[in-house]
Amino acid sequence: MEHCININEDHIFEKGDTIIVGCSGGSDSMALFSLLLELRKDLDLKLVCAHVNHNVRKESEEELVFLDNYCQKRKVVFESMIIQQYGEDNFHNEARSIRYRFFKDLADKYHAKYIVTAHHADDLMETILMRVVRGSTLKGYGGFSKILNQDGYCIVRPLISYTKDDLLTYVKQHDIPYREDSSNHKMYYTRNRYRKYVLPFLKKENALVHKKFLKFSNIVHEANDYIEQQVIVELNKIYNDKILDIEGYKKLNSFIKKEVLYKILEDIYEDDLLLISDQHINLLQTLLEKENSRPNGHIHLPNNIIAVKNYKQLSFEPEPNNIVSYEIELSQNICLSKHHGKKISFVEVEESDGNDVCRLDSKTVELPLIVRTRHDGDTMDLLGTNGKKKLKNIFIDKKIPVGERDTWPIVIDSKDRIVWLPGLQKSKFSKTKRESYDIILKYH
Repeated sequence: MEHCININEDHIFEKGDTIIVGCSGGSDSMALFSLLLELRKDLDLKLVCAHVNHNVRKESEEELVFLDNYCQKRKVVFESMIIQQYGEDNFHNEARSIRYRFFKDLADKYHAKYIVTAHHADDLMETILMRVVRGSTLKGYGGFSKILNQDGYCIVRPLISYTKDDLLTYVKQHDIPYREDSSNHKMYYTRNRYRKYVLPFLKKENALVHKKFLKFSNIVHEANDYIEQQVIVELNKIYNDKILDIEGYKKLNSFIKKEVLYKILEDIYEDDLLLISDQHINLLQTLLEKENSRPNGHIHLPNNIIAVKNYKQLSFEPEPNNIVSYEIELSQNICLSKHHGKKISFVEVEESDGNDVCRLDSKTVELPLIVRTRHDGDTMDLLGTNGKKKLKNIFIDKKIPVGERDTWPIVIDSKDRIVWLPGLQKSKFSKTKRESYDIILKYH
């Protein structure tokens, strides 16, 4: 039976529209591209295929050539960019920011009304579940919406009602070529674990569970739109120039208090929601509301932001250069260590077996892995021994300068067990080349 997917059931696209199509070359985006090519015949659409080479997989160059040729044969404008290097933030979030900045530039260049991406129902379920587990804003709990109005253009996700299986069926029925991303099978990516273990269970319970999630998402977004209006009204009364009036804050409804804090952090971190968790909100609330709390205090937040309480005010400031701490989920291909000019990378193959390389078995560590700075009292189970050793003593033995110890990257698992001290020491969790492992990390 022919599998029918209607990407214009809401009559979003009109005759003569120019559309930027985000396309990776994978099955999802190629299904979307094919559907838009069909719609082009009826609506005389102008399509611009936008491809980003993230430059972290060996297949990336071939994918770019494949898409370029595909577009030439169909007389579609092809635009691409290669990310030459990444900064110091979470890889996935930074890559997303670069992608959408590229899409926006193309929308401006071609005067496009729409940027269209291939996010589908499974993506929505994964996003909602991940944010529920981690903690997020009310807006975050709703995942992403079908249409997002931006300044001068709209981001549209027309496949949000269709599952991954729907799209795979479609590309097979229509013999649409696509390229498989090998990273989709790596279990050190948080999203991949939800995809492999959680979604199949939910779909077994209810084959139409994706429709329930879409309904949930719509309800949450509607509620958030209303609540956000109230939050902005209150925020304008008590928050100016990154300074919060604590007395005004204390008079707010308890729910609005949390939303005010989330809104402040969202504005500071823009759309980087993964950096914000319930823990940060709880810490801020304790600082602001705990009875008999000190009139002064501070909290360290991600990306070297510090929240400073000074009697009746709370301000958000960059941390002084001599006070730097970080904690980043290592679920991306590249995570840079900000303070030593080096980075930690997931690699496929590595010949070295020195302290700059760590091999791990995902069955013996608790994913996701995290890279952070040291905590007081940190100890490590050393490779080849039955004993623990304080990190302080390892730094001393390795003759690491005192000024570098507080910012040295430490890799831990989700049970807060130190699995690797990059460049210096391996733990009992490290595997040799002769043992079983499925993760290779390199410090370089």
